[in-house]
Amino acid sequence: MDEGLGKRLFDFAVRTVKYCRKLPENKEYQIITYQLIKSSTSAGANYEEAQGAISKPDFFNKINISLKEMRETNYWLRIIREIKTLDEEIEYLLKESLELMRILGSISSKSTKRNN
Repeated sequence: MDEGLGKRLFDFAVRTVKYCRKLPENKEYQIITYQLIKSSTSAGANYEEAQGAISKPDFFNKINISLKEMRETNYWLRIIREIKTLDEEIEYLLKESLELMRILGSISSKSTKRNN
């Protein structure tokens, strides 16, 4: 695996899954945890798919999906922050999700400009 964005997305997803294991197991957390794990792992998976894209539009599509999934991940993390006692890990995950959104957004913007 490369040492760049792909690795960051992978590490972020793993860290998010591990964090979710520590959350309470009541009904609302089960729903949020399910959504958070889906979106955080999907962001990296779609980035990986983009690396093997068969065309520029395919690459652009996968990067945009990755960005959308990271936005959703950030949303679920913000909900957890508001309903749970603050801790260092949620703050790290929120900060990292914002940075990853910026990077993916930049790639998406550059891809859009090249395709127009």
